[in-house]
Amino acid sequence: MFSLKTLSHRMPSALSLALVSVVGIGLSACSEEKAEVKEVIRPVKVVEIARAGDTRKLDYSGSVKARTEMNLGFRVAGKITERLVDIGDRVTSGDTLARIDATDYQLAVKTAEANLAAAERGVETADLANKRAEQLFDKSVAPKSQLEQAALSHDQAISQRDAALSALDQAKNQVSYTELKAGQNGIVTAINADIGQVVGSGTPVVTVAVDGEKEVQIAVPENDIAEFKPGKTVKASFWADDKLVLDGKVREVSGSADQQSRTFAVRVSLPNDPRVLLGMTATIEADISNGNSYVSIPLSALAEKDGKKMVWTVDRDTATVHGRDIKVADFTGDGVHVTEGLDTGDLVVAAGTQFMSENLKVKVPDQQSALAATDQAVR
Repeated sequence: MFSLKTLSHRMPSALSLALVSVVGIGLSACSEEKAEVKEVIRPVKVVEIARAGDTRKLDYSGSVKARTEMNLGFRVAGKITERLVDIGDRVTSGDTLARIDATDYQLAVKTAEANLAAAERGVETADLANKRAEQLFDKSVAPKSQLEQAALSHDQAISQRDAALSALDQAKNQVSYTELKAGQNGIVTAINADIGQVVGSGTPVVTVAVDGEKEVQIAVPENDIAEFKPGKTVKASFWADDKLVLDGKVREVSGSADQQSRTFAVRVSLPNDPRVLLGMTATIEADISNGNSYVSIPLSALAEKDGKKMVWTVDRDTATVHGRDIKVADFTGDGVHVTEGLDTGDLVVAAGTQFMSENLKVKVPDQQSALAATDQAVR
């Protein structure tokens, strides 16, 4: 039989063995559960970097204008008493557009007529005196000097009559200038002065867009202006009609930049098409050589690490992702233009970059469902 003392010394050892057994069983179970957990493979959406193209596109928006726009004004000063056209009206050559008060000019005509009548009486008087002097000279009654003086007076009277006649014609012209007339067929595009306003000679009153060739005016920044030369063929599309695309040619390039916008005005002539209306918004697209290789990726593919721009690329063999630093040229409506860091055929994670980590296993979609990233020009 065991004594109580002996039992008390052996009990802790038995308890210890039991606890160790329980812990061992628990650890073994955890190891088995951990071994049963499978590695998670995350599906990703990717884009494939395509081969760089030889050209890139530039496009700029502008508005359709008439090649010739006339800012018409009166040739004499006065107060506008009548305006006969509104914006949008079609006019033909010779149509009256506006009138100014002609009272003073009509009075000037009457004055010129009176001066002409007086000059004609003076010519008649000088003619009688000249004939009388000739008769007296023929009879040897008057000296030759008197005959010469009479002839000079007659010539002077004729000159005064001619001057009075010219003054009358000028006064009549002034009256006709009180009516503003259209010089060519076209459409009224602006009214710059109205009834009751006193305008000076040459002040623009009505603007008329002359019928004929239409063109689009665009503003091109200095970094692209060298690509636009007179005669260059471009494409013109219109927001009002997606199916309307015309071939245009650069007609004129401004020789200096606008002081405010620092852009150059470029005018592109368009073929005659009745569907093209004045004021329509147009987009001019030009193909130019791609001196620099730009590739475009979606904005969602761009990531950042330690202040540097980067993307996650997928290794086709191991199906793992790896971070790669890139150099960004600029941001556009189509995505991000990248100049360095990506090569043809690279697979770039296009979405979910915040869940990526180095060497993460991913599931890449088949080639048919992968999106291709094509090279695009810097707009």
